Amino acid sequence: MKVVILGLGSVGRGVAEQIAKKDLGITITGIADSKSGCIDNNGIDVTEVLETKRTTGVCGNKKISAPDILQKATYDVLIEVTPTNAITGEPALGYIKTALAHKKHVVTSNKGPIALAYRELMALAAKNGVALRYEATVGGAIPIMHTLEQGLAGNEIIALYGVLNGTCNYILTRMAAEGLTYEQALMEAREMGYAEADPTYDVKGIDAAIKLVILANTLWDNDAKLADVDLTGIDLLTPDALRLAEDEGCTIRLIAEASPCQHLLRVSPRIIEKDHPLVVDGTLNALTLETDMAKEITLIGRGAGSTPTASAIIGDLLCIRDRYDKRP
Repeated sequence: MKVVILGLGSVGRGVAEQIAKKDLGITITGIADSKSGCIDNNGIDVTEVLETKRTTGVCGNKKISAPDILQKATYDVLIEVTPTNAITGEPALGYIKTALAHKKHVVTSNKGPIALAYRELMALAAKNGVALRYEATVGGAIPIMHTLEQGLAGNEIIALYGVLNGTCNYILTRMAAEGLTYEQALMEAREMGYAEADPTYDVKGIDAAIKLVILANTLWDNDAKLADVDLTGIDLLTPDALRLAEDEGCTIRLIAEASPCQHLLRVSPRIIEKDHPLVVDGTLNALTLETDMAKEITLIGRGAGSTPTASAIIGDLLCIRDRYDKRP
């Protein structure tokens, strides 16, 4: 199976490294970052490309762009891992549409296009007989979509509740454990590399809300949008609030929750008992699915990072290979 990778940040590098390291029968024929690209339909030397990126800041020829790779490379699957744009979804949305229209499968970690244009993209994939898979958009390494598709097939999903942002979870964990202020915990999260210089998307709950929209649309196809989510972040929480929760044997977590029968789409700090399955520490993510037959299922794992995200992307690639590759 031949693939091209658009995006060579931490996720793209992680995917390229793991494909090169593991004997998966996958050949990378094109790679692009924001400034350059390279194409070799016989297979790219990933080690060489990553070293070039490290030493020069570009992965290849500055005259080769992402659209060039989509037009000129030979590939079965587009791996789209460029940065998320939650407002327009571009340029990733255009890349994904182009690949699907040309009957190429797509695997992405990019939340923007899936949250903004879920129905349109799934319809385009179905029309052209190809797969659009996006396990890596929610929960990092946690196999949420695979569980829904296979393990819980036949179940009605009644509601979901989850901790979907590792940065917020780390901040709340540290505030509770050490009595840190929000500002102190955020500074520590930045020093650890868990928070961006501008942490707005995380601490305001926007990142978790985007993931909630993706889950809601996947489960119930209700065409949910980010504007539909009742949203409150953690940036106004105080150590006193966490101490009060502690006195009651509880703690606080940023919980994303959805239920179609309650018309509920909400992300907010919630007081929950310490022994609740969603009380995970550090940057872990957790998701509880409430079902009619299996009852409550809770999935816990690493919600971010290049290697955990690569795990989700490679899982989707192998699913496509096993389902669509009919060669002996």
